[in-house]
Amino acid sequence: MIIEIKDLKKIFGEKTAVDIPELNIEAGSLIGLVGNNGAGKTTLFRLILDLLKTDSGYVLSDGADVSKNEKWKEYTGSFIDSRFLIDFLTPEEFLYFVGETYDMNKEVVDEHLIPFTRFMNGEILGQKKYIRDFSSGNKQKIGIIAAMMIAPKILILDEPFNFLDPSSQIEIRNLIAAMNREHQTTVFISSHNLNYTTDICSRVILLEKGLIIKDLKNSAEAIEELNAYFLGS
Repeated sequence: MIIEIKDLKKIFGEKTAVDIPELNIEAGSLIGLVGNNGAGKTTLFRLILDLLKTDSGYVLSDGADVSKNEKWKEYTGSFIDSRFLIDFLTPEEFLYFVGETYDMNKEVVDEHLIPFTRFMNGEILGQKKYIRDFSSGNKQKIGIIAAMMIAPKILILDEPFNFLDPSSQIEIRNLIAAMNREHQTTVFISSHNLNYTTDICSRVILLEKGLIIKDLKNSAEAIEELNAYFLGS
């Protein structure tokens, strides 16, 4: 298993945000995490990325506790929200900075950016402005590209379809699926867009009030079951 979760719990005040007795993710999986607002999706991602301290339990990444070592950072790409960006840099400066932390020089970064040309749509590079001055959609693109360009072994994206126009949503869906297929990257995405999630994910996990309500292998029956849940919630 590439990600193993055991007895994981996170509490904020009187609210239990995440309560997962056990969750195992196989290497090369493409996992969709779905749920209503406040279900605990982002909190779970922050625990997996050691951005929050657990109240109990642990997360293992490739067999090692993420809270007790740094090795997992070498092969993990992630984007949660615009706070992951350094907004006083231009996109080029930021992407080169990210590349440098993964021992990628400018030439290698430029090569790794080529697959994202259509996704950038001529609106990211060469604009001569800081990230803070971009639209929410283009900030989202910059963060996603930074996470994916390193060709990570594990990719975590929180609401990657947010703020994007329909053509960009289709493009990033295809890019995620291609990375999973071609590099065997383990992908973990959360989304309110059930259609895009079920289009590309082989397994869909439904989270509600911090609990895993359903853990389904993607199929027509699973999609019907998820649609019925959301229509009734």
